This record gives sequence, structure tokens and C-alpha cells, in this order.
Amino acid sequence: MPATPLSRVLYTAEATVEGGRAGHGRSTDGHLDVDLSVPADMGGQGGAGTNPEQLFAVGFAACFQSALLGVAQGRKLDAADSQIRSWVGIGPTGHGGFGLQVTLDLHAPNLSAADAADLMLRADQRCPYSNATRGNIEVILSVDGEQIEQAAA
Repeated sequence: MPATPLSRVLYTAEATVEGGRAGHGRSTDGHLDVDLSVPADMGGQGGAGTNPEQLFAVGFAACFQSALLGVAQGRKLDAADSQIRSWVGIGPTGHGGFGLQVTLDLHAPNLSAADAADLMLRADQRCPYSNATRGNIEVILSVDGEQIEQAAA
């Protein structure tokens, strides 16, 4: 299925990386300026820097929670004090490349389990990261560690 073009671009982030996974990255506006390190689990030296999987985990969780908060507001549900915890795993695909898998877990103390699960499913349809990864990587949604059954894509 071909990609759907945007009707208009609202914002474009621009960044430069030198040295790959063991290098340095920065955004052109200077708001992000990070050293990068290869985790020991991936054969690297560890180090004090972050890595692409951590950056993706934060980005996906932030985007997803924003989508969830928007859906909650529209449905007059109280998602205040909610948190999205994310895990991004990387590993071999078995076909010569590497792939990712993601788990997003919602903790929402002001919502029933049913409302929380419904918001997760609705946010998954709205979030640009979800839309970009759908059908490309496994994304597991859960509420307080309980996996939500998702319809087949």
C-alpha cells in the first residue's frame, strides 16, 4: 500500500548526526544536543550517551500520550496524572536486517480499565508514530501491564 501524502506539513524537525550510534546528534534549533553510545547489550562500550532506541521510546510515548489526552478531552474523560511507559526493543529480523518492537503501557489513575483501554485504541489510530509504524513493527498496547486486544490491521 503506497504512503499517503500529507495535505500540509505543520512542522519539520531537522537534526544532524555525526559518528552514527557512537557519535553526537543535535537539532538545528539547539534544543536537542546529545552524545550517543552503543549499549553494552549490543556489543558497545555502553557509555554516558543515549541511543536511538531511547530517543524513539521517548518520542513515541510523548506523541502517543498527546494523542490520548486529545481523545480523552474530546470524550470528557479525566486522563490527568496519566503516564505512558514505553519499551523499544531492537533485534535481528532473521532476514539479514534488524527490526524494532514497541510496547506502550498506560497508567491512568482517574480512568476505569475499560475507558483506559478504549482511549489506548483510539489514540493508536490518531498518533502519527502509530500510523507510521503500523504494519511495519509489532506494537503492543497495555493498561497497567494488561495487554489490550487489538483488531487486526
